[in-house]
Parts: sequence; C-alpha cells; structure tokens
Amino acid sequence: MTQPPAPQPAGVAGEPPLSQPFYGASFGQAFSRFWKKYATFTGRASRSEFWWWYLANVIVVGVLYALTAILGFSGATIDATTGTTVPGPLFVVGSSLLGLWGLAVLIPSLALAWRRLHDTNRSGGFWFLGLIPFVGWIILLVFYVSDSNPQGARFDV
Repeated sequence: MTQPPAPQPAGVAGEPPLSQPFYGASFGQAFSRFWKKYATFTGRASRSEFWWWYLANVIVVGVLYALTAILGFSGATIDATTGTTVPGPLFVVGSSLLGLWGLAVLIPSLALAWRRLHDTNRSGGFWFLGLIPFVGWIILLVFYVSDSNPQGARFDV
C-alpha cells in the first residue's frame, strides 16, 4: 500500500504560495502576483516583485499618456482670442482611461509598498514617511532598495 503524495503548497509549480515573498520573480510572475494580492497588506514582497510591478506600471502609464496626447491633439483647435490650444473631444477618452488605471492600482500599489517594507523588517507605517516634503521619498527609496531581512517573517500571516 502506497501513501498519497504530500499536498503541495498553494501556487504554481516552482512559485511560493501567495502568503510568501517570491524572490527572483520574473516580470510576468510579479505582474500576476500584484493582481492576485490586490489589497493584501500582510506578508512580504520581494524586491523583484516590487520593482517589476513598478516597471510594468511605468510602461502602462506611459502608453496611456501617449494615447491621451495623441487623442488630444487629433481634432485640437486653437482659441483665436487667447491663442491657447483646446484639446480634441477624444482627449476625454484618454484622460478617463488614465484616471481609471490610477484608481485601479491605487490600493494594490499601496499594499505592495507596505509588503515591501515588511520584507525589510519595517512596519508598513513607514510608508507615511513619503509624505515628508523633499526627503520623504528618498528615505522610502532607500528602504525599497534595501536587502530583504529574514526577521521580516514576523509580518507573515
């Protein structure tokens, strides 16, 4: 009589479960995990998960900005009185898409940043340092690029 195989942890073969950070995640894996952990503020996020997502976000925002500019300039007119350019009617479409994307990624981006801070063994509340004018974002950038700290496992569920 043989024993059934031991159950595998949740996740795709070779990937850690969603409750664990994925060190060495690829671009696609990081993008997928970002959406799967939409509003999860507990646990940790590896540097690769964090930075691959931000690269993906920069690409999407860049494309949406370009689309907005293209749509805005097609059909644009110049106001004869003031000399200012009035964007075309499709500018609203591009702006709406950009706004919807921003709303869609607001909470999960905050959650990802929170988890990244956990991976460096810092409370997610350190995110509020980013609100300090001029230096806050620099402090956060240093935290985000820091090595993972094994003691950050205390934030795992």
